[in-house]
Amino acid sequence: MFIALHGREFKADDKPLVQAVFDELSIQDIDFQISKSFYSILKESEVNVYTEKTFDAKEELTDSEMVLSLGGDGTFLETIGKVGSSEKPILGVNFGRLGFLTSIQPSDIKSAVQKILKKQYKLEERTMVHADSEIELFESGTNFALNEIAISKTDTSSMIIIHAYINGEFLNSYWADGLMVATATGSTGYSLSCGGPLVMPHSNNFIITPICPHNLFVRPIIVSDQSVISLKVESRSNNYLVSMDSRAKVIGDVDSEITIRKESFKAKMVTLDGMDFLDTLRAKLGWGKDVRNRISSPELDETS
Repeated sequence: MFIALHGREFKADDKPLVQAVFDELSIQDIDFQISKSFYSILKESEVNVYTEKTFDAKEELTDSEMVLSLGGDGTFLETIGKVGSSEKPILGVNFGRLGFLTSIQPSDIKSAVQKILKKQYKLEERTMVHADSEIELFESGTNFALNEIAISKTDTSSMIIIHAYINGEFLNSYWADGLMVATATGSTGYSLSCGGPLVMPHSNNFIITPICPHNLFVRPIIVSDQSVISLKVESRSNNYLVSMDSRAKVIGDVDSEITIRKESFKAKMVTLDGMDFLDTLRAKLGWGKDVRNRISSPELDETS
């Protein structure tokens, strides 16, 4: 078996856990390559990686059957950007905090590798979102996102106005700090923190979520992922920020329109046997747990 690995800088306390991943791959005689940026980090941290094989572009992933993402959800999204249209399956190992996309814990790497070798996993295809514009947004071939595409203001002084259209029909003008179009997968991310709903991963929907809207009656709206969403921005500062998952860029042309639609290819996520989206929701959001009176204080201790 031949796989690829990508990651970011990690805490010194996590070094033994990172080393354990490479030790287990070596013990199981799994051949692998490492992203060039992560390879440099590992060498600087004196992690024994057992290989000198590296990759940079998605074209260099041809022989890899799977990609391991070592980090949090941000690292996973960055890995999606590296995989791109090659649609290589990705398994996230969580070295971050919440980790909706990276549900494997480093302590479980041995059992995870065993399940991979025994093909005890399934592939979940997740819809992604794509953006087009007359102006250059990001490097050609990278204008896509797994979680969301967001437009937001660049300063703290004033809101921006975003005129939104669905399939050419006017939806609304949003006076807000910004607006995002999230996928069903992204419903557990930035959209959730802005008051958006949770959506099942395969529901074939997009969520249009305002960011701090001036009008309190403006709320998120769910639309079909077959929709074409067009956005035009008005800004006093004559610029705005466009972000796609872990990438962001300031745009200085407020006269251009951004068109958002479903990407032609999908992200493939590796789900090991025994893993379930609803289980992840309950675990990550603390559903079913009694969190009352968990904050300790002298006053509470004295009266209890």
